[in-house]
Amino acid sequence: MMVISLLTACSNNNDTSESADAGNNQATYDQNEEASTGEMKMEMEMRSNSDEAADDADVEQAADSSTDLSNAIERKIIYNAQLRVEVKNYSQALNDIQTEVNKTGGYIVQSQTYGGSSEELQEGMIKVRIPQEQFDQFLAIVEEGSVKVIQRDINGKDVTEEYVDLESRLTSKRVVEERLLSFMEAAEETEDLLKISNDLAEVQAEIEEITGRMNYLQNRANLATVTIHIHENRVTIPNVNENELNTWEKTKQQFMESINFLLLTASGLFIFIGGNLPIIILLTIIGLITYTIYKKKKQSE
Repeated sequence: MMVISLLTACSNNNDTSESADAGNNQATYDQNEEASTGEMKMEMEMRSNSDEAADDADVEQAADSSTDLSNAIERKIIYNAQLRVEVKNYSQALNDIQTEVNKTGGYIVQSQTYGGSSEELQEGMIKVRIPQEQFDQFLAIVEEGSVKVIQRDINGKDVTEEYVDLESRLTSKRVVEERLLSFMEAAEETEDLLKISNDLAEVQAEIEEITGRMNYLQNRANLATVTIHIHENRVTIPNVNENELNTWEKTKQQFMESINFLLLTASGLFIFIGGNLPIIILLTIIGLITYTIYKKKKQSE
């Protein structure tokens, strides 16, 4: 019995120690697992933070790139102006405008003039193209040379977006053109060569159309269009006729008119007497007889 009791006690001690060792091993494993899990979480968080920082950097870089691109693009704005002015002298004002246009390096598109008689006021219209950098200065000069500005309209159209789109389309069409040219060089069949030629012709036609539109927009943006309607508003003072101020000529003319009047009068009197002489003689005789009878009768009384 004593031996059995000793064996049992030893067995219990062994089990207890094994249980304790197992418990300690489990605790150590759990700690190690928790530590590794924490390290993995920290590593994942660090990777996430680094990824987010990289994404933010990419976004900022893209934003900076887009800002630089937008700043690098030259704005394409088409300016048009309408002016209606009054001037003292139409011809002088028109000459001044033409001189100023030549100074700016622009040119005249259209010019019309109405009226022009000595008594009628002149008016007209002139349309010019002016370099955009001298657009405001030219308008100021025209307005300063006028008596009155009746109307002033200025408008601008931004065609930058259309121009950039045309540039992109042109680049794409150039790439297609190069590919078709390379295909044409490598083509061996006549049917393939004809098809590639047709496609190439269409692409080149589109390139010419795009290029023409871009040149038009560029020209319109470089040179502003100014239309000026000119009205003459002068005070007309009647000129004194020099002939009316010639006193000596007028005196001689009046003297000759007086002589002519006297001559005409004398001629008329002579004609009257000569033509009516018989009647005058008869009336004179009758008058004398009557006077003689009246005088004798008066004396007899």
